[in-house]
Amino acid sequence: MKTVAAALAGLSAALLALAGSMVAAEGQRCEVPDYLLFGNNELKHVTEAVKKDRRLTIAVVGTGSSILAGPDGPLSAYPARLEEALKRRLPSVAVKVVTLVRTRMSAEDLARGMAKLLVDEKPDLVIWQTGTLDAIRRIEPDDFRAALEEGVETLHKGGADVILMNMQYSPRTDIMIAPGPYADNMRVVAQQHEIPLFDRLAIMRHWSDTGAFDLYAAGKDNVLAHRVHDCIGRGIASMIIDAAHLRSVDPKAGQ
Repeated sequence: MKTVAAALAGLSAALLALAGSMVAAEGQRCEVPDYLLFGNNELKHVTEAVKKDRRLTIAVVGTGSSILAGPDGPLSAYPARLEEALKRRLPSVAVKVVTLVRTRMSAEDLARGMAKLLVDEKPDLVIWQTGTLDAIRRIEPDDFRAALEEGVETLHKGGADVILMNMQYSPRTDIMIAPGPYADNMRVVAQQHEIPLFDRLAIMRHWSDTGAFDLYAAGKDNVLAHRVHDCIGRGIASMIIDAAHLRSVDPKAGQ
């Protein structure tokens, strides 16, 4: 367990302790197959907020991999890149993305805080990033799934749409932990509740396999994390616009 935690800590250090000032270039190519971004699920609360009130509030709930360290970290992490992408593609909409980082918290821990999140932030959409800590701790997959169910149901009853996001992919730690059962359960919960799943695990593996990013070089390329986060932010923006049936001024901006 300590070996796995140390390896993941090394990955996090490589990705989170990047203090370089370069933000990913707008022309960065990080294409994602359509089947990993688009589906039949709808974000009805997002649609209503945008079309009726011309505003959109999104809360990103997750652990350490949703942030970046350093002076440019907040602007380079995927929540900020998501906000920037949505503002660019929906210029007449007041978009606000808030990041609620909860380190060392399991899905069950995060689920307990969803009711308070609804009161405090009043989000139209919650992007719930989870799974890594549960996999490291080897929490029973059934318990993990029950926590997901509880959290999603709380958010839906409170009037918010939900996008689930699974763990990040790293070829360095892929053989040390078993993300499969947790990723599978997230997929099942997403299907049963008819909500989108941002399959970060599969997307990052696709980038690694196709050579878009050399994820083995996480500790060598000091702009790698910024580039990956920029691509993730733009990918989520494309998913939101598609699932909410919104008209983008730049439909190709997400790739």
